[in-house]
Amino acid sequence: MLHKKYPLPAHVHYVKISTATFCLLLSLFTVAYGQGARRHATAGAGDDDPTFNELRGIQLGMTSEEVRKKLGDPKDKSDEQDFFVLNDSETAQILYDKSGKVITISVDFMGVSTSAPTAKQVFGSEIEAKPDGSVYKMVRYPKAGYWLSYNRTAGSTPLTTITLQRIE
Repeated sequence: MLHKKYPLPAHVHYVKISTATFCLLLSLFTVAYGQGARRHATAGAGDDDPTFNELRGIQLGMTSEEVRKKLGDPKDKSDEQDFFVLNDSETAQILYDKSGKVITISVDFMGVSTSAPTAKQVFGSEIEAKPDGSVYKMVRYPKAGYWLSYNRTAGSTPLTTITLQRIE
């Protein structure tokens, strides 16, 4: 019980607490920075020009009239979004801003569809499948002003969803 007989001066306790606080903050910063770097590497932040910028001829920024001219009459339509049934295995959801311009394009391909683009066609390289066989990747293209995601579920009748969305 040496510490009770010879107590440490107050400034030593202050240094010990300050050092512990500094180490704690440093470790939190290191963990947060490392997770952010890993998240961006996984997402594949793409500063370069993307190779994939449309789905079925629809691009971000088109008007609702242009979309409807290309895809036909939507199954459900409003000023904010249209829902198209393109065929037995393909649907599209198009979202519009207040001025009627496309801000999101999302197309679903059901089953083993030959019309669904591959991950290589979308990103220019293959994506490693997860152990269950599913595939997911999202890339932000800040210079182009949008993000792009590719998601394919596992199983014998996968659902593939490709989404382009304007970055606000």
